[in-house]
Amino acid sequence: MPRNGLIAFQRLWSHGVRFLLRLIMNIRLDVRGVENIPSGGALIAMKHQSSFDTFVMHTVVSHPAFVMKRELLKIPLYGSFCVNTGMIPVDRDGGLKALKSLMKQSAEAINDDRQLIIFPEGSRTIPGDHVEYQSGIFGIYKYTKRPVVPVALNSGVYWPKKGHLVAGGVITFDFLEPIEAGKAKAEFMVLLEKNIEQASINLLEN
Repeated sequence: MPRNGLIAFQRLWSHGVRFLLRLIMNIRLDVRGVENIPSGGALIAMKHQSSFDTFVMHTVVSHPAFVMKRELLKIPLYGSFCVNTGMIPVDRDGGLKALKSLMKQSAEAINDDRQLIIFPEGSRTIPGDHVEYQSGIFGIYKYTKRPVVPVALNSGVYWPKKGHLVAGGVITFDFLEPIEAGKAKAEFMVLLEKNIEQASINLLEN
C-alpha cells in the first residue's frame, strides 16, 4: 500500500479508537490552543505520558511524523508500518552521526509539510514526575530554524504507562504558544521545559 494509503488507514484507525474510548470508557479528548496547531510543516514538542499520545495525534494534526526510538522498529508489523509511513527512528547510542541523520531527516519531513513530533523527555513518564529534557530537540530547532510548538497534556491519568485504563474523564492536549526560532540553547531548553511542565501540572490540578 502506498504511503498516503497507510497514513489514511492510520487516521481512520485512530478515529475509531477515540470513538470506542468515548463509547466504552467515557474518555474523551479535549484539544486546547487550536489556534497554535500548525497546518503545514512544523516542529512540535510534546509531553509524553501514554501510548495515547502517539496514535491520537493522527486525528489532531494533518500529517504527523514522529521521532521514535530505533528499537521500536523491531516490533513485528508495527516497525514496518513506521518505516513505510515516514517515521524517523533515532539511535540514542549513535553519537554525532545519529544526531546529524536525525536533523537531516527532520528537516526533510518539515519541508515536506509534515508536523514533526518529538518527545523531549525521551520516554513516557508518570503524571507529576519530572525528567530532565534531552537536548536533541534543540539540535532540530537550530538546524531547521523553525519555531517549536510545545504541547502539555494529562493523558497518563487515564491511560497510564502501566496498569488499566481509568474510565470517565477528559484527556487534554494543550497546544501552547510557539517558541520563536533563533534562541540560544540555554534559554530555549529552560523555556521549553518550564512551559510544558507548568502547563501539564495545571492540567493535573484542574
